[in-house]
Amino acid sequence: MSSGGVGIRFDGVSVAYGSHTVLDSLDLTVERGEVMALLGPSGSGKTTALRAVAGFVQPVRGRVLIGDRDVTDLPPHRRGVGMVVQSYALFPHMRVEDNVAFGMKAQKADKAEIPGRVADALEMTGMAAYAKRYPRELSGGQQQRVAIARALAIRPGVLLLDEPLSALDAQLRSGMLAELACLHRELPDVSILYVTHDQVEALTLADRIAVMDKARLQDCGTPQELYRTPRTEFTASFVGNANLLPVRVGSSGQVRLGEAELKVDTAGVGAGATATLCVRPHLVGLGEGVNALRGTVAEVQWRGATHRLYVDVAGQRVKADVRELRQPPGLGEQVALHFAPEDAVLLGAGVSDE
Repeated sequence: MSSGGVGIRFDGVSVAYGSHTVLDSLDLTVERGEVMALLGPSGSGKTTALRAVAGFVQPVRGRVLIGDRDVTDLPPHRRGVGMVVQSYALFPHMRVEDNVAFGMKAQKADKAEIPGRVADALEMTGMAAYAKRYPRELSGGQQQRVAIARALAIRPGVLLLDEPLSALDAQLRSGMLAELACLHRELPDVSILYVTHDQVEALTLADRIAVMDKARLQDCGTPQELYRTPRTEFTASFVGNANLLPVRVGSSGQVRLGEAELKVDTAGVGAGATATLCVRPHLVGLGEGVNALRGTVAEVQWRGATHRLYVDVAGQRVKADVRELRQPPGLGEQVALHFAPEDAVLLGAGVSDE
């Protein structure tokens, strides 16, 4: 992932507009060569954090560092960052090669170097054959590649991507995800900060994910950590799909959901405590087994390779994604679900009242 050293560091960064705080005391380090996704809903502070690195917003508190440099008070053009935004922001009257050269000219790069660096950036993004075209002659995916080439041409130590795939259709987005992953492998020393509200993009591309909500950092870890062992209900619900079920821990360490007695890891949770049981729908099976949950089918959705079952269990609706069924259960039918003890996590344990 990283060849050592810091790429970006947020040191207690807060941003406010008047009395409204839009980023609150962010402490986060992106290592050199790391892809860090900032994942969260609209208004969570993720784009503000990215713009603070770019220099487009000024923190009211804290510092932004790129490498060893404190860039908090530097103008954008002196920070050495490349940026790609949702709209691509290409100049319609300029050919592709001139769009890519624009940043270098603005930075007063050596004129003799510009053609070679433009060619390198277009080659890296697969757009070398389109150098003489205008943006209007390109597809959305091709325009996005040109925007990335322009950002790379200045040879930044930091690449900022602000929801760069949001304007693409699903098929193009999938293809561009693969291309961005390939691009990352070709740029082992460039730190990438990737803002998205799309969990698939974050899980696919990121070395680590910073989960944002209500202007604050809520969680941070590898995609596998946040998906398999989330630490909060918000992380569990936002990184992937999850069943979040209220349970109570019994005196002998068992966990109860209604009348069902379940086996899960209760380490660190006291007897009598209330907690939330997190289990992913694809890890819930149909039929009898360990940790059986019996309930009534409320809804069945066919999703091609799978069926999504919604089953009412002890007043809770449990989701199960099971392999496509030739004869799915009918609405109102009584069924059993099950999951393995190691596939569940207890979250947000409350205080025992026993």
